Amino acid sequence: MNKIIALLLLITTQACAQNHGLLEPLGRFPKKLKEVSGIETATKGTFWVIEDSGNKDEIYRVDKSGKIKETLKIDHAKNKDWEDLTLDAEGNLYIGDFGNNANERDDLVIYKISKSQLDKKEPNAEKIKISYPQQTDFPPKKDSLYYDTEGMFHWDGYLYIFTKNRTRPYSGKTLIYRVPDKKGEYKAELLSSLFLCDDQNRCSVTSVDLSPNGKTIALLTYGKLILLRDFKLPDFSTAITEIIDLQCTTQIESVVFTDNNTVLIADEQNKFGGRKIYQFTLD
Repeated sequence: MNKIIALLLLITTQACAQNHGLLEPLGRFPKKLKEVSGIETATKGTFWVIEDSGNKDEIYRVDKSGKIKETLKIDHAKNKDWEDLTLDAEGNLYIGDFGNNANERDDLVIYKISKSQLDKKEPNAEKIKISYPQQTDFPPKKDSLYYDTEGMFHWDGYLYIFTKNRTRPYSGKTLIYRVPDKKGEYKAELLSSLFLCDDQNRCSVTSVDLSPNGKTIALLTYGKLILLRDFKLPDFSTAITEIIDLQCTTQIESVVFTDNNTVLIADEQNKFGGRKIYQFTLD
């Protein structure tokens, strides 16, 4: 979460609560979920959500209206800055503890919670420790602040990671890495970089998801949904980009596909509103 960017957005625009643009509001989270930073499908039409730094080591199962149905405390895990969730085909859940606003952390980790553990009140988490080989200074110089992260998805044995750009001057790129989905310690493999746009307040990645058919990647930013198509993982060289202005500039930080043409999006609370869950249908 970037407090400076959030403040700028509050000053310059109304929140989604008042002007939600293309997003269809479905409901609102309870007051205890003010900073939802990741969302993923669960069971029976419900969804897992997490909060970011400063919040509990818990995941919450909610319905489409945002009502909490279940709370699980994650054992052997610490919420330093949980920023995204993803699920694999077997039903194992992954929590990305890789928020790194200042690019100073050297303890990035993705927690893996097996499907069988999700039936317990305090599921045990395995650690997938990660580092970015291209980062040699903590923090690096201002023109190399690429190593904050808020988005990932799972595909075919790997976790694909998209970094959040904080460079000065702003380069508009996200770096794409991948790591195996097994417990261990890994140097992330750099796959590619993508130029998104040159507006830092609108083009830095806050969440990522992959459609169920594996054909569309949704990158969420502050106010935009950027779709990638016509790629063949792990190769992004042929990817075609479509940018959708959601006409909403609140702190939207979470996206998940519910089917190949529909996503849910969640925003954090600010003084204008927020703390809502929305639906958006792709063309």
